[in-house]
Amino acid sequence: MEKQLIETDAAVIRFSGDSGDGMQLTGTLFADTAAFAGTGISTFPDFPAEIRAPQGTVAGVSGFQVHVGCGEIKTPGDFCDVLIAMNPAALKSNARWTKATTTIIVDADCFTTRDIEKAGLKSDDVFAELGLSDRHIVYAPISSLTRECLASFELDNKTKTRSKNMFALGICFYLYNLSTDYAEKYFEGRFKKKPQFIEPNRLVLKSGYNYAANIQAIPNTYRIKVSHPEKGKYRNITGNQAAAWGLIAASEKSGLSLFCGSYPITPATTILEELAARKDLGVTTLQVEDEIAGICTAIGASYAGNLAVTTTSGPGLSLKSEALGLAVMAELPLVIIDVQRGGPSTGLPTKPEQADLAQALWGRNGECPLIVMAALSPADCFEKAFTAAKLAVEHMTPVILLSDGFIANGSEPWKIPRMADFPQITPPIVPEGVEKYMPYERDTLRLARRWAIPGKKGLEHRIGGLEKDFIKGSPTIDPDNHQKMVSVRAEKIARAANYIPEQTIIGQASGELLVVGWGGTYGHLFTAVRQMQAEGKSLSLAQFAHINPMPKNTEQIFDGFRKIIVCELNSGQFANYLRMQFPNFKYLQYNKVQGLPFTVGELIERFNDELKITIFDF
Repeated sequence: MEKQLIETDAAVIRFSGDSGDGMQLTGTLFADTAAFAGTGISTFPDFPAEIRAPQGTVAGVSGFQVHVGCGEIKTPGDFCDVLIAMNPAALKSNARWTKATTTIIVDADCFTTRDIEKAGLKSDDVFAELGLSDRHIVYAPISSLTRECLASFELDNKTKTRSKNMFALGICFYLYNLSTDYAEKYFEGRFKKKPQFIEPNRLVLKSGYNYAANIQAIPNTYRIKVSHPEKGKYRNITGNQAAAWGLIAASEKSGLSLFCGSYPITPATTILEELAARKDLGVTTLQVEDEIAGICTAIGASYAGNLAVTTTSGPGLSLKSEALGLAVMAELPLVIIDVQRGGPSTGLPTKPEQADLAQALWGRNGECPLIVMAALSPADCFEKAFTAAKLAVEHMTPVILLSDGFIANGSEPWKIPRMADFPQITPPIVPEGVEKYMPYERDTLRLARRWAIPGKKGLEHRIGGLEKDFIKGSPTIDPDNHQKMVSVRAEKIARAANYIPEQTIIGQASGELLVVGWGGTYGHLFTAVRQMQAEGKSLSLAQFAHINPMPKNTEQIFDGFRKIIVCELNSGQFANYLRMQFPNFKYLQYNKVQGLPFTVGELIERFNDELKITIFDF
């Protein structure tokens, strides 16, 4: 029977296996190959939350989902078209992400009675037990075929078996008519210092491809329709990479050296790693002993005239809170990137959540305002990191930029920008030779104080955590002065609204339902709203990136809709913040706190429910 080639607009592939099975690399190579073929992509790495979970258990399952297709691919997809399950635990963990038409490819060698028991399954017929009997199952002896094709190489069996992820990748390349060229070039670069591993990986990849071509269990192959994006040079980028590069761009545009003082914490660590690799661009990084040292070294670097950054996640932001108050009191520029994860405490360290918003807004003692922003997507992390640095420097204030584990580790195509298209950043540095420098004299528009770099004659001044005299900066406990300083610090943050863009709407400026989101939920909300708009439904989307201060036209936008529903991955923190800021509106909520992103399907179902109620609400 001749195999059929089917053209399709999109496909979702989920690679899953044990932590040591290389699923992250496999998914990344598939995504990059698809991108080079001209398709849009969105990825979602799904890491286990435990370190060294027992092999073969559900707790140790590592996954990587990639959505490839033409048009606007903004999410990694809801349910997969193909699931690669390298063991029973991977199958059990990911059964919920399959649908009736899903093709499940399993490594048959890893479905022994012992493997099934370790996964917590009770029956040898795991597919019936998991309700997957109606799926199209491909039993492929991936491990044994991998060892067989490497029989002539002088490698031990464990090393040979380790290459089985490339066999699975070869199957998927055949299934979606993708070339193996990119992966083969990757091997050459990856194993440049160990060339003995290049040919084994290439051979296993080709063997997986040929195996899929020769078995009848795969009756059809697919070709993804190619996108035609705006002309330019693109690359696949993760949110953490983009954030690091946005900071480097801000360093170039401000003329300030970039300093990052940080303590490693999941899922923010790769920002520090990415910056540490760019000494050639004048970046200085310091991996310190704890979160407090991270922010304190960054504050010291800011005082010395650097573009200063510290990176963290929720528990680390808690530890940084006292020093953040010092930066607010000293009115020094500082960027704090918080890559949010499930909490509280250690919580779900590898899973995304949006539950740090209240902490970012208010998690400090005293009246301690600062600018709070959020990135919308992996690629958007570049622009938002640049903007956070610009606001911090020009307004002489700390800025918290909120990301999350989903967009930090996820990836999408990014059009590499021209630096000439980005605005200059103008630090309010006091030139040497100024007479009678007063540390807290302010710019009349921004209310930002001027920045005196230490070591310049005539610019000596005192700085610290004690309340400051309104002009001189000397410590004082005068009550009227304190009232005045509290007010001016708050007004300085409020005036930043004059320097951020107005809020945009996706859809009509008025209608039945306004969907409101913030930060990394953008892709799923955008996709759900666009699909419903195509069906003629009356709804629009306002996705907020600027949270404190909020865009000046926010109230005007809310006025145009009968209903407002706020969607976020927490219990309602942004909805409660909006109730404080704009109390004249009623806010519906749709919340999810599962350590998972929204799915487009669940959003559409909820929005349709609200629209039905609106229609019959006389």
